[in-house]
Amino acid sequence: MRILASLLVLAAVGVGGWQLWSSQQGEDRTITVGTTDAVTSLDPAGAYDAGSWALFSNVFQSLLTFEPGGVTPVPDAARSCGFVGSQLRTYRCELREGVTFPSGRAMTAEDVKYSFDRVKRIKSDVGPSSLLDTLGSVNASGRTVTFRLSSPDATFPLKVATGAGAIVDREKYPADALRKGDSVDGTGPYTLTAFSKNARAELAPNAHYKGALKDSGRPVELRYYADADALDTAWKAKRIDVATRTLPPEVLAGLNTADPGQRVSEADSSETRNLYFNTRASSPLHDVRVRQAMAWLIDRDRLAATVYKGTVDPLFSLIPTGITGHTTSFFDTYPELDPAKARALLTEAGVSLPVRFTYGYATGRGAGAAEAAEIKRQLESSGLFKVTVKGYEWSDFQKRWASGKLDAYAVGWVADFPDPDTYGGPLVGTDGTMNTGYSDKAVDRLITASQRFADRSQATRDFRSLQETVARDVPVIPLWQAKEYVVTSEDVGGGQYLSDGTGVFRLWRLTWI
Repeated sequence: MRILASLLVLAAVGVGGWQLWSSQQGEDRTITVGTTDAVTSLDPAGAYDAGSWALFSNVFQSLLTFEPGGVTPVPDAARSCGFVGSQLRTYRCELREGVTFPSGRAMTAEDVKYSFDRVKRIKSDVGPSSLLDTLGSVNASGRTVTFRLSSPDATFPLKVATGAGAIVDREKYPADALRKGDSVDGTGPYTLTAFSKNARAELAPNAHYKGALKDSGRPVELRYYADADALDTAWKAKRIDVATRTLPPEVLAGLNTADPGQRVSEADSSETRNLYFNTRASSPLHDVRVRQAMAWLIDRDRLAATVYKGTVDPLFSLIPTGITGHTTSFFDTYPELDPAKARALLTEAGVSLPVRFTYGYATGRGAGAAEAAEIKRQLESSGLFKVTVKGYEWSDFQKRWASGKLDAYAVGWVADFPDPDTYGGPLVGTDGTMNTGYSDKAVDRLITASQRFADRSQATRDFRSLQETVARDVPVIPLWQAKEYVVTSEDVGGGQYLSDGTGVFRLWRLTWI
């Protein structure tokens, strides 16, 4: 009996040891994440889009970052940061000790200065330089970085925490041009071990990472799909463990949180989609009355119900629901569909009917093609417009709108940070990211005025006025506000933390269960 008992104890120890070994082996398994978002560039100075920034937030560090659900940035590559004085024109950070680039060289204040300077110097057409429009100069001294701002800007720390503030190795990135190739030299929680454009990015935990995170996560492979149907096919075939941004609307509408074979995360989002107009004199949409006429014809409710199967909400303002300053300015100005008012405006403008223009969208980006077809139908059913719809590959699409080659174009907007300012300057400010050619001194003054308030609730009046002006001038028509969907296999946890509207894509929160 004693011999039998001893054998049972040894067997139990053996099983326990095997289970522990198996669990540890499982922790090292790669988690595969599928998405339709594309990466425009691996250089932070050359990209200002959701797909690129999702990758940047994992392989680069900024001085600051956002915790899940947080609205105030916390130190990451920095040990501490803060405004100097009460004028909101000088911002200073002290670097964290022991942060090193892949080469083994320690990050310095000079690297930080270099990174910000090159974003502004390169000023890529599809880069984030417009986000740093209030940055006058950067000074590096020892481990201290001092930012001098051209005007008071309470939102500057939020901008530092974005992809625009990604810190690069000054010995690896040219000062006046974008870096070529598929290599990345950052100090984020992951290192990029392999990259194939429009196919995959392989990420390994960075053993030398030092920052805000306690755990740098599991190995991850991002797989990029040409469109939502391809992503859905990969998910159903179990070729990926996580599917996000974006499955087809009909698939999202049919997701069942009670399905034992998967985990579904659905949450409110501050992502929006807008229809932008080329307002330059050479565009058929130059006259404000033409754009106002279109605002009387767009049926957001039908768009959300038919094309998106109720997985998005109609949006009637530049700033979405849940963000300080949200209004219903477009509903207030254009409360119902009214083809008669649209015709009267076009008659007053003296334009030939139907007004002809081109409408561009990015192929493979959710339901972009179906959305374009529905908007074309809505505008043409009035007999007042003739729309030529064209789809373009994402990089080509960006270049076309950035160079003013499109009359109208629909683009989704993922918030850079949790503040209404991210919907101001970049979207409707002079020389904004959307490159509509729109410029209004009153709008620019309101954007600048809103940045003076450290208490962001005090900026509400400015943002309300801004949205009223935008509804009147119509350089953009808000279409819808998204919901956040993440689907994971039953053995993957953390999907609910992957994205929360702060512009950070938290791959390190994914784990095996």
